[in-house]
Order: sequence, then structure tokens, then C-alpha cells
Amino acid sequence: MAFESLSDKLQNVFKNLRSKGRLTESDVKLALKEVKMAFLEADVSFKVVKQFIKAVQERAVGQDVMNGLNPGQMVIKIVNEELVSLMGSETTEIALNTNGEITVILMAGLQGAGKTTTTAKIAGKLKAKSKKPLLVACDIYRPAAIQQLQINGEKQGVEVFTMGDKLSPVDIAKGAIEHAKKNGCNVVILDTAGRLHVDEDMMKELQDIKAAVAVDQTILVVDAMTGQDAVNVAEMFEEKIGIDGAILTKLDGDTRGGAALSIRATCGKPILYVGMGEKLSDLEQFYPERMASRILGMGDVMSLIEKAQANIDEEKARNMEQRLKKAQFGFDDYLESMNQMKSMGGLGEIMKMLPNMGAKAAELENAVDEKKMAGIEAIILSMTPKERSNPEVLNPSRKKRIADGAGVNISEVNKLVKQFEQSKKMMKQFPAMMGGKGGKRGKFNLPF
Repeated sequence: MAFESLSDKLQNVFKNLRSKGRLTESDVKLALKEVKMAFLEADVSFKVVKQFIKAVQERAVGQDVMNGLNPGQMVIKIVNEELVSLMGSETTEIALNTNGEITVILMAGLQGAGKTTTTAKIAGKLKAKSKKPLLVACDIYRPAAIQQLQINGEKQGVEVFTMGDKLSPVDIAKGAIEHAKKNGCNVVILDTAGRLHVDEDMMKELQDIKAAVAVDQTILVVDAMTGQDAVNVAEMFEEKIGIDGAILTKLDGDTRGGAALSIRATCGKPILYVGMGEKLSDLEQFYPERMASRILGMGDVMSLIEKAQANIDEEKARNMEQRLKKAQFGFDDYLESMNQMKSMGGLGEIMKMLPNMGAKAAELENAVDEKKMAGIEAIILSMTPKERSNPEVLNPSRKKRIADGAGVNISEVNKLVKQFEQSKKMMKQFPAMMGGKGGKRGKFNLPF
């Protein structure tokens, strides 16, 4: 995921700070020099990095910090606060009209940024908030763009308005507004055409659409993997057509993530959402304080809890917790826990949200290899109900029969049994987590 390298480097810097009983000004400057290099390597704008380091240093070399009981932690606290400030401090929602008028959202961005898919993702988010969105196919140039939007719209259960690829995007946008009025849609989302690069024709078309219909929100979709170029694109769109916010896609990929730390500071526009995968559900609200925690290795337990609430059957989780406490946790539970992990994005994604996992993260990664899920399932399903519920009965002859049934070597069965015992021990160490909306749900353990 983005920030992985940055996070590792910052944690090493902070580890050295924590080990010092007292900090000198030179200690702080040396640490911040390393922080500066880490940010630049993450493709954060040089201007942004310079301002960030200056702000941290001015606060970190004060008497209260230098002479405090734990100056290392104070510096980390300051870095965290400045990082949150850099990304916008407050979470920003897409502004919707509340006076009964239709909200018109224009989605813009370069080709390949994932704009059409993101447009459908936004429609799904709004539908979940009891809105009635209308997706509008204004990209008349890219082959299959209209069909792609129709397929995604159908998956989200959201109507797609299209007038084919012969009329102009301006006429399509106008027609969509009229259609929305007649059919009770209260949000119109215009999926406009992208280009391989910013050009005058592209900007002119967007300007014409905004001149023809009353656009309430212009949202720019940018590819986080393009690094500093994403910031340059955002600045150009802001200058030419004006934007109200940005959505960063592919933040789950092998990207340095500098765009997330630079866009707000350079353009003055908030990041609204981040795309964390290709599925239509893989769109997360952007919380600056949570992202800062992830970057600094402090975890993101709140997002993890929300993800668990959205994907995990609470009754199953509670029953599993009780069986674990009573030492009745068997292979059926193990398989169920892996399926629930998968629904939350996989073990790797969960690990990133837990604070200071360290060696435990490595232990769990070894305990459950997600790439071998199919093989694990085959082995478990080759067991009898008694063997799945009472793993202690697995003697060599039973293991041989199971291996033959699953089509694997007996060593694979032995390996799974060992992994099962390791995971069982690890799961007992996980702290209980608080869940619930409006206080209606009680305490439950995430079933890893």
C-alpha cells in the first residue's frame, strides 16, 4: 500500500528519538533531516516538505519539549499534528443541496485514473445515504466508456442516463438534468471524458458543461501512483475549471503516496475519498487524522472497526469469540475467520490498521498465507466433522487420509495444523474492540 516505505523510514527515525532520555537541538535537526528525506523519496512536493519541516522544527525545539519528561514522544506528537494539518485537519464530505434542489456533480480527470469506476463508487455511497443518484454518460470518445458506466451502474443499482455517442456532452448533461427532474433523482453525477494529458479541448468541454448546467461540485479524480504529477494535474484543473475536492485512486498500489500529502497544501482543496481497490465497495472516506496514524505506524483502529461492522456477521463473530474463550475453536471457525478476513480486504490490509504490531504481524502473516486459501480450504473440507471440531484427534493415519482426500502431501496437513495452533494462540492475544452504531452494538472481538 501507499506510504509503506515512508512509514517504515519514519518509524526508524522515531525509534531513535524514543531511546534518548533528553533531546538536544542537534538531535531534533538530525531526525527532521531524515524525515525530510523520507518525505521527498515518497514524492511529496519539495515546497510542502520544506514548510512542513520548518513548522515541526519551530515547535520541537521549544523549551517545553526539549526539557520535557519524554521529549521523543513530544516530537512524534508534533509530527503527527502537523501531518494532520498538512492533509486538511477536518474530514470533508461532498456538499449536497439541502433545499430540495438537484445536486449536480461533475467528475473530471485524466484517462486511466479510474474516473468512471470511481463515479459509480460515489453513486453507491450516495445511494447508501438514501439519495437517488443518476449516473450520466458524458464520455462519448473512449470506446466502451458508456457500456462500462452502465455495467457499474447496474451493479450499484443506480440508473444510468445515456444519449449515445453522437450528441455533445453539453446536450447530454442538459438532457440528464431534465430526466432527473421528471424521475425524482436528487443527485446527478456527470462522468466526463478524460484525456491522456491535460489539453485545451478537454478543458474547453468541461468549461462548456459548467456554463450550460449549474454544477454544484466539481470533483477531480487523480491517480495516486503518478506521484508529483498528480499534484500538477490538480493545480491545472483548479486553474482552468475550478475544483471543489479530489479523490485519490490506487492508494492500495505500489505507490509512494506523496500526492495525498501534497494536494491539500498546494491546491487548497480537500481530499474527499481514497480508492483502495478495484471493487465498487473499495472507496473510503478520507480522514486526515486516520491517514496520519497509518503513516506513522500508529494504526487505524477506527477504520478497522467500521470495516468489520460492514463486512462481518456480528452474531457469528460473537459465537466464535465464545468458542475461542472456551477452547472450542476448531477448523470450521478457522475457515470462517479467514473468509471474514478476506471480506475485509485480507490479512495484509488488516495488519496495516493495527498499531505497533511488529513481530506479531510477521507471525500472523506466516500463520495464514492468503495465496494458499484454496489449498487450506481443500484440506479442511477433507476432514470429518469430528476432526474439524476436535483437531487434537488428528493422528498420523487420519492426516494421511486427509492429505489423500485433498490431493496434497501429508506435510501440508502437518503444516496447516501447526499454523492453526499458532493462529489460535495469536487470536487470544488480540484485545477486544468496541463496535456499534449509536451504542446499539456491544463489545466483540474481530475474528482473525
